[in-house]
Amino acid sequence: MVSIIGNLKPEDDYTHELGPEPNFNESVYFNFFDPSQNRGGFVRIGNRANEGYAEMTVIVWNPDGSAYFNYAKPDITHNDAWDAGGLSIEIVKPAERVKTRYEGKALFMANPLDMQDPGKAFKSNPREKLVIDLEHTAVGPLYGHVGEPGDGNEFARSHTEQHMRVSGQLTLGDGARIAFSGWGLRDHSWGPRFWQATPSYRWLTGNFGDALGMVVTTNGDGIGRGLFQTGDALLRIESAQIQTEYRPGTQFHNRLTVDCTLEDGTERQITGQVMGYIPLRNRRGGQNTHVGEGMTQYTLDDGRIGYGLSEYLNQPKEA
Repeated sequence: MVSIIGNLKPEDDYTHELGPEPNFNESVYFNFFDPSQNRGGFVRIGNRANEGYAEMTVIVWNPDGSAYFNYAKPDITHNDAWDAGGLSIEIVKPAERVKTRYEGKALFMANPLDMQDPGKAFKSNPREKLVIDLEHTAVGPLYGHVGEPGDGNEFARSHTEQHMRVSGQLTLGDGARIAFSGWGLRDHSWGPRFWQATPSYRWLTGNFGDALGMVVTTNGDGIGRGLFQTGDALLRIESAQIQTEYRPGTQFHNRLTVDCTLEDGTERQITGQVMGYIPLRNRRGGQNTHVGEGMTQYTLDDGRIGYGLSEYLNQPKEA
C-alpha cells in the first residue's frame, strides 16, 4: 500500500464539489519521460466549470526536439470528471494507479519556438494524429495538503504530487504505435486559480528510476526548497538555489544548476540540460503570463542520470 503524507484522504484523488468561486479550478497534470527514447511530454486538464470551459494541454517532445502540441478550451458544465477535448483521466485506484488517454489532432512543430506567436504557429504548422495511452503507477507516497476556504490562496489552495512509473503506447502522426516505458510526476490541485495571482517561479521535477525522484520549487530568483522521493519516504531539501543559463536575448532557459542542502545537512548538486523546449503563455485581463516548459535531462552529483520537466513561470512585471 502506498503511503499518504499530509492531511489527505484517498478520495482526494477524485474531483471535488464545485466551489463557489467564479475562478474555481480543479486540474490534474501528468508528465512522462522515456529515457531509452529521449522522448517525453505532459498532459494537463483544468476544469473551470463556473466559467464554462476546461483548459486542456498536451505535448510530446521527440528526440530531435520537435513536438506534437495541442491546447484547447472545450466547453464543460460540471466538475464530475476530467474528460474534455479528447483528453480523459481515469482514477483506477486512488493514490496508486491512473490512466491518461488523449486521442485527437495536434500541431506538429519542427521548431516548438514557433509558439512564441501562437496565432501564427497554429496557422503555419500541420495538424497530425496524436494518441497518448498511458498508465501511471505510484513509486512513492502521495503528498500535499488540503487548504481552507478563505485562506487567500488564489493559485493552488489544495495540492498533491506523486512520483510515478509510466507505461503504455503513443501514436504519432501516421506512424505505428510506439511502446513507452519510463517515469514521471503527477500533480493535482483544486480551488480558485488565476495564473496571474502567483509570483514568478521555477518548478523542477525529475525521476532517476523507481527509488529516487525529486521536486524543487523556487521563486523567480531561483531560491526555494524541495524534496527527494527515496522509495516510500520523502527527504526534504531545506534550501535550494538555481543558477540558470538562458538562450541569448530570451527568457528561455537552456541549462541549470541546483545547489541543495538537505534536512540532514548533506549538500547535493543537480545539473539540468533542456532537451526540448516550448514557450507557452496564459492570457487574462490583458496580462500575458509566460510559462516556459523544458524536457530536461538531469545529472546528480554522483553521476546518476534522470529525466523530467523544468517549468519557468514569469509574470510580465518581473520578466
